[in-house]
Amino acid sequence: MDAWSGIRDPVSGEVAVIDPAAQREVVEPATVLLHKPVGFDAISGRRVAAALVQPDTRWPDDPSGVPLLERHFHRLTPLVPLDAEASGLMVLTQDGRVWRRLTEDGDEIEQEFVVEVSGDIAPYGLARLNHGLHYNGRALRPCKVSWQSEIRLRFALKGVQGGQLRDMCAQVGLDVVAIRRIRIGKIPLGRMPVGAWRYLPVGERF
Repeated sequence: MDAWSGIRDPVSGEVAVIDPAAQREVVEPATVLLHKPVGFDAISGRRVAAALVQPDTRWPDDPSGVPLLERHFHRLTPLVPLDAEASGLMVLTQDGRVWRRLTEDGDEIEQEFVVEVSGDIAPYGLARLNHGLHYNGRALRPCKVSWQSEIRLRFALKGVQGGQLRDMCAQVGLDVVAIRRIRIGKIPLGRMPVGAWRYLPVGERF
């Protein structure tokens, strides 16, 4: 018998035949999108958001079509920082390609936030939010800020730093009530509920 076509059990004498056309299935590394709740640390800290990624917290309406595998819950690296007091989209990955994209090119990937505020905005405050403010002693690059409602601002900006949105609002007389990140690059948060996660489908890019 060809050694590559079958294996004989020495006890029962039964032969297991291997299909010569069979190929080992390649399992792609996983990338997970999580709706981080307020109070969890995105990258490191005492309450890491990565602990929320469990089989039973997968979004039931996950449209990715990626099968749930136990190996997907190991060595997930969190990327794209998000303040602990903010909620919204965060990324965890096993994929080196995603890691390189979001770290090496991270400052050029636009992020979008909805910021709930209180108080009265200063004269020309909206124009200053778009261009003209400083943070940590440096001028901020132009961004896109608009009113979504009477109490909510929508920010679209690149290279955002920890605490930056709160500081920007304070500079124009506004207090921040809540921050939620709704998009990273081309990937939106969508309708995924707080605390749930879904897979990033193979082929989708930030």
